[in-house]
Amino acid sequence: MTNLNSNSNSFKLRTYETSGDIKVPEKIIDQIIGQEEAVETVKKAAKQRRNVLLIGEPGIGKSMLAKGMAELLPGEELQDILVYPNVEDNHNPLIGVMPAGEGKKVVANYKAKAKSQEEKKNLFTMIIISFILVIGFVMQRYLEAIIAAGIVLLVLMQMKPKTSIMVPKLLVNNENHIVAPFVDATGAHAGALLGDVRHDPYQSGGLGTPAHERVEAGMIHKASKGVLYVDEMGTMKMKTQQELLTAMQEKKYSITGQSETSSGAMVRSQEVPCDFVLVASGNLQVLEGMHIALRSRIRGYGYEVFMKDSMPDNPENRDKLVQFVAQEVEKDGRIPHFNIGAVKEIIREAQRRAGKKDSLTLRLRDLGGLIRAAGDIAKGEGAEQVTVAHVLSAKKLARTLEQQIADRYIGQRKKYKVFKSEGGKVGTVNGLAVIGDRSGIILPIVAEAAPAQSKEEGRIIATGKLGEIAKEAVQNVSALIKKHTGTDISSYDIHIQFLQSYEGVEGDSASVSVATAVVSSLENIPVDQSVALTGSLSVRGDVLPVGGVTGKIEAAAESGIKKVLIPSSNMNDVLIEERYKNKIEIIPVDTLNDVLEHALIGTGKKGLLDKMRKISDIVPDIGLKNPTTH
Repeated sequence: MTNLNSNSNSFKLRTYETSGDIKVPEKIIDQIIGQEEAVETVKKAAKQRRNVLLIGEPGIGKSMLAKGMAELLPGEELQDILVYPNVEDNHNPLIGVMPAGEGKKVVANYKAKAKSQEEKKNLFTMIIISFILVIGFVMQRYLEAIIAAGIVLLVLMQMKPKTSIMVPKLLVNNENHIVAPFVDATGAHAGALLGDVRHDPYQSGGLGTPAHERVEAGMIHKASKGVLYVDEMGTMKMKTQQELLTAMQEKKYSITGQSETSSGAMVRSQEVPCDFVLVASGNLQVLEGMHIALRSRIRGYGYEVFMKDSMPDNPENRDKLVQFVAQEVEKDGRIPHFNIGAVKEIIREAQRRAGKKDSLTLRLRDLGGLIRAAGDIAKGEGAEQVTVAHVLSAKKLARTLEQQIADRYIGQRKKYKVFKSEGGKVGTVNGLAVIGDRSGIILPIVAEAAPAQSKEEGRIIATGKLGEIAKEAVQNVSALIKKHTGTDISSYDIHIQFLQSYEGVEGDSASVSVATAVVSSLENIPVDQSVALTGSLSVRGDVLPVGGVTGKIEAAAESGIKKVLIPSSNMNDVLIEERYKNKIEIIPVDTLNDVLEHALIGTGKKGLLDKMRKISDIVPDIGLKNPTTH
């Protein structure tokens, strides 16, 4: 047997040859990876029947937590719910509750009685008709006898016994349910969620369907004694959220027609039990659309949990990813297991997708897609195990839409020479950006300094569909240039253009690129076009870390760029694929001076850098000592 990691003393790691050697936990709650705090909270909530609000990025296990919670709730309390006709008021059906499994027996008993009554009625009808026909044939009045028999048949068919037995409807059936119900109400409209009464086009003339048979249970009723899960809660209509809050508080909710124009709007049942535990989820933006009273109810009678999108990269957590691979193969049921080399490659991809040093991603739904793609490739080749080669092939096959778009952008921009990857050019910089969550693209930036049109001072004019943070970052560049180059830019209008940024620019990771382009334009010094840049700048000229460096570097290498400048603090975040390592040189930078040292070329470069060093020596780095507050 082979051990993936043997340097952990505090945690006993699994030994295995393939993922098939790993035992997958039976309970869903034990299959959740990396969300220990959330799991403990959900266990407490299940024990006390508390509501839970789960907030976090997509694909990190929110729905699995909700399903796991349903398994932890006691199943012996489940009930069947019946809806009965109301003899006194047909539009107000009655509700009956009984232990799980009894409802079906009650309906069967009523059906047997109704069938017996119908048989007696049919027998009586046949006797009467037979008597009329016999009398008619004896008296040789054939036509009159047939007509009389037909009329009697129609009359008897329309007549209902005074004690007619109407069969109740089984509204909620929990027969043979061992665990508490889990109902996913994500995206449900009001009728599906709260219950509804079907429209009856034959509601007059004695042909109408009885009201109780048209009553339909809502998801809140089917989830009684179990879990009602609603993802993206904030997208639900406010009125529906308010009704949901009422159901949560009262633990029972009457069913009525949700459409005011339907005949069902006249029907309203007795209150139907809906004693469910609500598990709502979404990202932070969802909170804006949540009914304030509904959120208050969850917070006051339950828990709010902010879930993690990554976990520390240590032997114990890598071992959990081994279990995750085994789980995904078992769940799929159609792909072969992974050998140890393939599992290691999945773990390496988890490191890459985390986007930060010493971390493993917890966006496991996306990682599961890679596992299934690799399994499909292996299955297509008839391989008994998934290997490293299959995983590497799957990375190309299972690219995200953003990655496919990024690749197409790079190809188009190369073809139409939107950017260059060699030579030098004044005021033009190859910036780097991220599309989606991790796919990099080249972002060409051009700057031009022109005489100011205003008599008071120059302006900075930026175009390219910039977001608020990006606009503020561009404005900060003027302060940097004044301090570090000594150039008075008040007599210039500085135009900055983000070329072909149709998808928009957000964030401040282009600050380094903008500053380099502006300095190049002002000083008329070319920028090395074989260099690409990324990084945020403080107003003091320090290069600060940014996100998505791995994707940005790979995009630069794909574009033919030879060097890329990134913040020094991002160096440990870099996990580029092997095929890019010999194509590009990664240079860490700490200050704007470092950036210009590597990005600028030409005869004017040395004089500018010398001037900047002198200015840096002259300007003291003064800070407040022992600040006091008043």
